[in-house]
Amino acid sequence: MTITTCIFDAYGTLFDVNAAARAAAAEPEGKVLTDVWPTLARDWRLKQLQYTWLRAVAGQHCDFWQVTHDGLDWALEASDIDDPAIRERLLALYWELEAYPEVPDMLAALKGKGLNTAILSNGSPDMLDGAVTSAGLTDLLDASLSVEDVGVFKPHASVYDMVGAHFGCAKDEVLFVSSNGWDAAGAAGYGFQTVWVNRAQEPVDRLYATPHHVLPDLTKIPELT
Repeated sequence: MTITTCIFDAYGTLFDVNAAARAAAAEPEGKVLTDVWPTLARDWRLKQLQYTWLRAVAGQHCDFWQVTHDGLDWALEASDIDDPAIRERLLALYWELEAYPEVPDMLAALKGKGLNTAILSNGSPDMLDGAVTSAGLTDLLDASLSVEDVGVFKPHASVYDMVGAHFGCAKDEVLFVSSNGWDAAGAAGYGFQTVWVNRAQEPVDRLYATPHHVLPDLTKIPELT
């Protein structure tokens, strides 16, 4: 069936999750981060994701801003940083994450083809609104769908159900794009056509399904529709 709807994960897919730590380290007040920001950013993201999975399995849902706080606190302690001002600055910058450079043109190309475009994210609605507005993508996205509407994090099937409920499309009309291999696999197992944006050139996850396409960035997404 023809693709009618392109759905994107937000953090790490459209928005660079390393941008907050990188930007903070470049500021005069962020010298403590100069040498450790790549490790801090990696640990922050890893714990953020791990906490979503563990909360989903345990039935202990909270919003994504809470796990973002919790993941940062773990990462700061792991890097031996105890500075409330640095913590607050990193959290503030997370609301202003940079979009990857190819994102605006890629989304514009999809809209030019008459396709639906949307985010489907673990992020809370206010976080997503902040990121989309800061990146100037408001006019290029038809919706930002948040797991807060179903109360469980990805890759639970009820999250992917939100796409059909919102757009009235069949599963095989959806191209789902994520930089998270486990998310692309979950969406493939659900029935979407999927793209894994493998910027880090990692191995494919050994899961119950695999992505249909693997790309190094988002540039060629319009060619798949």
